[in-house]
Amino acid sequence: MKYTIDAKNKKLGRLATEIAVILMGKNTPEFRRERIADAEVTVTNASKMDIDEKKLTTKKYVRYTGYPGGIRTEGMDNVVNRKGYKDVLKTAVYGMLPKNKLRAKMIKNLEVSE
Repeated sequence: MKYTIDAKNKKLGRLATEIAVILMGKNTPEFRRERIADAEVTVTNASKMDIDEKKLTTKKYVRYTGYPGGIRTEGMDNVVNRKGYKDVLKTAVYGMLPKNKLRAKMIKNLEVSE
C-alpha cells in the first residue's frame, strides 16, 4: 500500500512518528511484529517542515568513528546545510523504528523529496 504525506507546516517529531507507525504496519489490523508491512511512504515538501530556530541551533547528532577519542558531534543546522532536510527526517524516523534486523529493510520503504 502506498502512502503520500505532505510535510508542509508539520512538526518534525509528529511527522516522524506518523511515518514510523505506517512503516511498522501498526495502523493495519494484520500487524505482526516479526513481519515488514507492505507499506511504502512518500514524503513531499520536506524542506517546508516546521522546525523551530532553537531546535536547529541546539540539536546535536553524535556518532562514533570507532577510534579512541572519535566522538563526533554535528549540529542540525550543519546537517541541513550539508545533506538537506530529508536526511534529518530519515534519521528521526530511523530512530523510531524497532532496533532489530528489520529496521534497515523498513527504512528502504521511505522516500523523501525536498
